[in-house]
Amino acid sequence: MRDPMTAAIRDNKPLHRFEMAASTDIAVVNYRLEPGLITFTHTEVPDSLRGQGIGSRLVHGALEAARAGGLKVAARCSFVSAYISRHPEFNDLLP
Repeated sequence: MRDPMTAAIRDNKPLHRFEMAASTDIAVVNYRLEPGLITFTHTEVPDSLRGQGIGSRLVHGALEAARAGGLKVAARCSFVSAYISRHPEFNDLLP
């Protein structure tokens, strides 16, 4: 079984989502991409993975990917918005 805290986060570009597999489940954060802007629309963590910090790790990785890509971030997902409000180190990504 994979340790959820060391699982890799990947950008599944065809499905417009970042993914993190843990055990047999996958947590996702969906996005829309426009020139210079990524809009996060929905985060979903399966019930079996909740309470383990997986959603936070996934969103952190997605935000780091946005930063690496030189993108601004629009948080239309309440989970992403709450994460950014708790982690001001990502405020520079906001438009």
